[in-house]
Amino acid sequence: MRAGFPAFRLGSVLATSFTGTLSERHGKAVERIPTPQRLVDWLAVYDLAVDSCTTAQLDLARELRESIHAAATAAAIGDALPAPAVHVINDRSVQGRAAAILTPEGKRRWRLSSASCVEDALSVIAADAISIIAGERDGKLALCASPTCRAAFFDTSQSRTRKWCDMNTCGNRQKKARFTANQRKGLSSTE
Repeated sequence: MRAGFPAFRLGSVLATSFTGTLSERHGKAVERIPTPQRLVDWLAVYDLAVDSCTTAQLDLARELRESIHAAATAAAIGDALPAPAVHVINDRSVQGRAAAILTPEGKRRWRLSSASCVEDALSVIAADAISIIAGERDGKLALCASPTCRAAFFDTSQSRTRKWCDMNTCGNRQKKARFTANQRKGLSSTE
């Protein structure tokens, strides 16, 4: 990872991991793809390597990210999907050229051609979002229990009761806050 930028929060679900490139949406927001090159870096982590990215393409990516977040949030709480978000997701999905391939392990992977551009990678992310929001995959959309985060994530746990988008960040932060509050309560009751 490039020095000076916040670390990526990586997950196993492409679309919700992409929405995680902006975290702490209800607190002090952390932008994890602040530059076009940083988007290129993130795409490479998910095997969607492209050679370059323009500022306009970064804007398209951020628009898709926010549209996925809005639609996933609505789906997670049972609200109607916002029409503008659906339009952006569908538009990005059909604008790219990517091929689904089958790995020897029986998994689907996306392959971009050597001449692929950011729009091709965004189409893969949009297609992943569509499969999740449409309920085609085994799991459940949920929202992080952290009041400053509220990230949409895809819960594939057996019980489908996961509370945090990432236990190592939001979950630990909440547990630490609860522990500190209990310690203070204990100190004040002994005085």
